[in-house]
Amino acid sequence: MALLEGKKAVILGAASKDNMGQVTARKFAAEGAEVMVAGRNEDVLKELAEELGGHYVICDITKRADNQAMAKEAAEKMGRVDAAVNCTGWGLLKSMEEITEEELDQIVDLQFKGVHHFLQAFIEQMMAQDPQGGSLISLSSATTKAHINNHAAYIGTKTGSEALIRCVANDYGQYGIKANTVSPAFTSSPMTEGAFATPGLVDAFLPRYPMGRLNTSEDVANACAWLCSDEAYVTGENIQPNGGLRIRGNPQAFDIERTVGAAMAKMQQES
Repeated sequence: MALLEGKKAVILGAASKDNMGQVTARKFAAEGAEVMVAGRNEDVLKELAEELGGHYVICDITKRADNQAMAKEAAEKMGRVDAAVNCTGWGLLKSMEEITEEELDQIVDLQFKGVHHFLQAFIEQMMAQDPQGGSLISLSSATTKAHINNHAAYIGTKTGSEALIRCVANDYGQYGIKANTVSPAFTSSPMTEGAFATPGLVDAFLPRYPMGRLNTSEDVANACAWLCSDEAYVTGENIQPNGGLRIRGNPQAFDIERTVGAAMAKMQQES
């Protein structure tokens, strides 16, 4: 039997072509789940829902009413919600001196308040259904454990979301609700093509991964699927499907500058 056979799942943050949310939605569908995808881009969501034979709903995670409506519509269309995965995020890369108050408000709304809205909506749904329970996941980042420069607002809000997950696991486990964090690192995906095009950038990161490659969106989707299955007796944890990055830690700014600089110099010599 497929890992998620008969499960009803919501994947939020699947509104960009082939992003981590879309890869996760495809994995859940392949493992037998009925899937509702959510986000802010209706055309992309509709196309994915048709591909998966599932459903879609428009949702801005920063708005409490959107999250409540998403959970309600998911239950109405699928009968119940067994799993809800939040794949949203904003990789804001700015120093403490540079970040504006507007940017700080935006990232807090997205990566802390929004996660609270998301969890609240699905906790209420999972407690109301019969039988009670389900699995909640919010994607965080390996950077909360393996810090990188100029990422304070991102790391701070992601760390806060991890605390919310632990609180949900502690408070609602008695109702059959599991809550876990999944933390990718620098991910090889269509969304990072621009960064990967920078000469020497990957070379700065690759030696930090004991297993010898960067993690992929598929690695993350596989972890989420297992956590939402009946096989995972796991809650309150931060799963790191990133090939062991935490052991060695992320490169720092001077490491990246040195590696990128050497690659650029080599290119100039060869041209």
